[in-house]
Amino acid sequence: MKKEEITITLDNLADLTFNKDGLIPAIAQDYETQEVLMMAYMNIDSLRETITGGKACYWSRSRQEYWVKGMTSGHFQHVKGIFYDCDCDTLLIKVEQIGSACHTMKRSCFYRSIDLPKNE
Repeated sequence: MKKEEITITLDNLADLTFNKDGLIPAIAQDYETQEVLMMAYMNIDSLRETITGGKACYWSRSRQEYWVKGMTSGHFQHVKGIFYDCDCDTLLIKVEQIGSACHTMKRSCFYRSIDLPKNE
C-alpha cells in the first residue's frame, strides 16, 4: 500500500514514519487562525497520550522525557485535530493554545525572520 493510501488510527500509529530515534516532527498550529505556533517532536507514546488525553504531549530530546505542553506554565494546547503529511513523517497538530506557545512567553516560537535580499 502506498503511503498516501494509509489511514492512521490509534491502532496503527507505528505505520507513521518515525526517525532512527523513534521521533516524528510535530508542528502545532492554532486551529482558528492557522498561525504556526511551534515545532517539537513526539514518539509513539507521546502521540498516543496526545490522542487519548486531548492535550499536546511531546518528547523532550534534551531532557529525555515526556512533557505535556502547559503542565508547568499553564499554557496548555488543547488538541482539535491531528493531521499527517503524504509521506507519513510529519504531524500537524491543530490546537487551541492557552497563553504562549513559546518558552520565551511569545505567542509563537516563530517571531523572528531572516532578511531576504531585495530583488530589483
